[in-house]
Amino acid sequence: MKLTEITVTRAIPASAEKVFEVWMDPKSPGGPWFGAERVILNPIVDGLFYLAVKHEGRTWPHYGRFVRIERPHRVEYTWVSEGTQGVESVVAVTFEPRGDQTDVTLRHSGVPDDEMGRRHEQGWTWVLSKLAERF
Repeated sequence: MKLTEITVTRAIPASAEKVFEVWMDPKSPGGPWFGAERVILNPIVDGLFYLAVKHEGRTWPHYGRFVRIERPHRVEYTWVSEGTQGVESVVAVTFEPRGDQTDVTLRHSGVPDDEMGRRHEQGWTWVLSKLAERF
């Protein structure tokens, strides 16, 4: 199976500390976990997560494990879903201060290079737009 990497970036009008906290808090509107049908989240290194997202009339389960957390600059976790064909991929998110805003860059590597895998780019772009709207 051929794999690819997806990268999306967005400037967020808030400090890296504030943006990082929203990203990690499942109760915070704008974060990637917020609004899911079901979330189990243990945001520590080797902590696990389960995320059930309702989309296009069905529930899409996602699973993973946090592998790196460097507050407030970086978080990295594995990502397994139907969209990765059960393959463990890696999501790395960096939070770079730029004056009074933060550049958030999300790199999702090890994604299958097929239609389902490439749809992650739309999903992550939507997640970053929700994060921007939060601020």
